[in-house]
Amino acid sequence: METINRLLRSKILESLAPNKAVLIFGARRVGKTVMMRQIVDSYSGRTMMLNGEDFDTLDLLQNRSVANYRHLLNGIDLLAIDEAQNIPQIGSVLKLIVDEVPGISVLASGSSSFDLLNKIGEPLVGRSTQFLLTPFSQREIAQSETVFETRQNFESRLIYGSYPEVVMMESYERKIDYLRDIVGAYLLKDILVIDGLKNSSKMRNLLRLIAFQLGSEVSYEELGKQLGMSKTTVEKYLDLLEKVFVIYRLGAYSRNLRKEVTKAGKWYFYDNGVRNAIIGAFSPLSLRQDVGALWENYIIGERRKANFNNLLHKEFYFWRTYDKQEIDLIEESSDGVSAFEFKWGNKMPAAPKVFQQAYPDAQYHVVNRENYLDFV
Repeated sequence: METINRLLRSKILESLAPNKAVLIFGARRVGKTVMMRQIVDSYSGRTMMLNGEDFDTLDLLQNRSVANYRHLLNGIDLLAIDEAQNIPQIGSVLKLIVDEVPGISVLASGSSSFDLLNKIGEPLVGRSTQFLLTPFSQREIAQSETVFETRQNFESRLIYGSYPEVVMMESYERKIDYLRDIVGAYLLKDILVIDGLKNSSKMRNLLRLIAFQLGSEVSYEELGKQLGMSKTTVEKYLDLLEKVFVIYRLGAYSRNLRKEVTKAGKWYFYDNGVRNAIIGAFSPLSLRQDVGALWENYIIGERRKANFNNLLHKEFYFWRTYDKQEIDLIEESSDGVSAFEFKWGNKMPAAPKVFQQAYPDAQYHVVNRENYLDFV
């Protein structure tokens, strides 16, 4: 498979400006470093690329003085820093560089919004633009495969996901090994570093429970009872998992109709392959009981990727009433409200009457295997 062009790349290039910073967030191994190198290589001015995990980089930036940074970056038009969350006081460092080195543009990446936003957010208010890079979207993959190949690879996407290296691998055994490595060596590593957790077993067990409840409403009290931890700790761990881009929460959509559920939440994974690696479930779809949940996780993920890649600023929810009428996904934007129901089979149900009455202007779509490419 040929090199796949990331849709965010051109938007990031357009956002680079003198004395401004561009921040790229995303889980480990989604391709931030590759894309940054491509941006640096295609940049017309003089560039410098540093890595926050390299001791030489830490030494270079340790002396936080205007004189040091002006000397270090003399003649440099673009400074790129990969894994920037590892640099102490990175927010103050970047603020000083952006404010005091004339004409320089800064590009920084990090695998944790918790670290990077906490360390960068406040110092760089008004000086930065932020992007989220996800695993490959189907729209990106479609650059290098035909519609027929997309249909052939459909089951693989639901089971093994869309991490760049996974998509490129031919062997299913290699895909499985790689995903297990991601879960064990990278994703949980970020959380342990951030929170100083000494034992990752509770975090793993929580992730497993969320994986088994994929697309279902989650009770923090119930999770706490099963894991022997408090509701507060469960919420804290889920928050950490969201901030390192493993999972994300959909809240309930409501305009305060009495029948609508308002406080519930559902959790989904950024990538199907990571979800399946957490529970060790790589069997074919024909042998699985969770196909509907995998399908829902995949399509909602693709809709969110389109939102991030096209900078659409949509908000995502699910909708349900107390008498169990529900819709899988609600998208709200300045253009209005769209509702999506995801069906693995060929059923084409109408929107619930309560929803139609409450939101007469909302668009409603049923997405199945026959028409899904129109929606991703």
